[in-house]
Amino acid sequence: MNETLYRIALTMVPNIGPVLSKNLLGYCGSAEAVFKEKKPALSKIPGIGASKAADIVKSKVLHRAEEELVFIEKNKIQILFFLDDNYPRRLRHFDYSPLLLYYKGSQPLNPHRTVGIVGTRSPSVQGKMITEKIVEDLSELGVVIISGLAYGIDGCAHKKSVEKEIPTIGVMGNGHDIIYPATHKELAKKMIKNGGLLTEFCSQTRPDKVNFPMRNRIIAALSDALIVVESKTSGGSIITAEFANEYNKDVFAIPGRPGDEWSGGCNALIKKHKAHLMEDVNDLLYIMRWDDIDRKKTVQTSMFIELDPEQEAIVDFIRMRKETGIEELIYGLNLPSSILASQLLALEFKGVVRALPGKRYILAY
Repeated sequence: MNETLYRIALTMVPNIGPVLSKNLLGYCGSAEAVFKEKKPALSKIPGIGASKAADIVKSKVLHRAEEELVFIEKNKIQILFFLDDNYPRRLRHFDYSPLLLYYKGSQPLNPHRTVGIVGTRSPSVQGKMITEKIVEDLSELGVVIISGLAYGIDGCAHKKSVEKEIPTIGVMGNGHDIIYPATHKELAKKMIKNGGLLTEFCSQTRPDKVNFPMRNRIIAALSDALIVVESKTSGGSIITAEFANEYNKDVFAIPGRPGDEWSGGCNALIKKHKAHLMEDVNDLLYIMRWDDIDRKKTVQTSMFIELDPEQEAIVDFIRMRKETGIEELIYGLNLPSSILASQLLALEFKGVVRALPGKRYILAY
């Protein structure tokens, strides 16, 4: 049996989530070794104990994992292990990040810029028009649109992205054997050709209510900026926005009329300083500093400062965040710390980057 099979099986063991799975891998060295370890040794691993060790030893998940591997190979689904290069770097450094992701699509999951768009499942005509306009205005910025493939604003964002040939990723709360809602089956097929479908759930996982907050946390983590278009004061969109705030992402909300049910959530986010007020894409460009990127690159070229691709990636990363730390750079750019350190030093010598106390960095111009 190969390691991938054991990794799939590990995600199926009851009471063992992503954090404990990674802990087990760290102590045992591999997923296969986890299943071949004795109960007494497993119980001594921090966070495991006798009860969870018994769950692992007694678990009969290998046969189910074999079925899953057949399904994955038959349907040409990619398995992304959290240490793989193609695993989303925006997600990897969070403790809760899934051990495995299941992905079907053509768009790499580490693009330069991402924008999440979420909202009510029952939008107004104006809400749909606003969503479509946002997507249209983002079409020239080289972004990837992230959403949840749900009814309403999610589906509207995906459909307009497909129409404008913008890569779009749908994060699902179920396995790849189900498209939910079923009315989005044709849309999902089109998304796979210029984007993709992503889930942490294996096949035969139904779109149960408990799965959607888990799905929402991934949407938030994958988005550089998250836009909320029409929402009640509670629900999936607000949960996603709360996650995004927790992860230090920039959240934007479209304001609405006081007392309007579908504007209550957006207005509350703005009022509580949990979202920037957004009237159009220019507001997002200003806050994210995306409106200045091309101009600053032109200035940089005119100064005859030559940067290699790694240095350009570092500069763009710092520019989008205004100020960033060494750990954020390591995780965000997926660069070894030794290479990152030498490149930052080179950029300091070139007068492009300035170091601050606490291993923080800003652009020098």
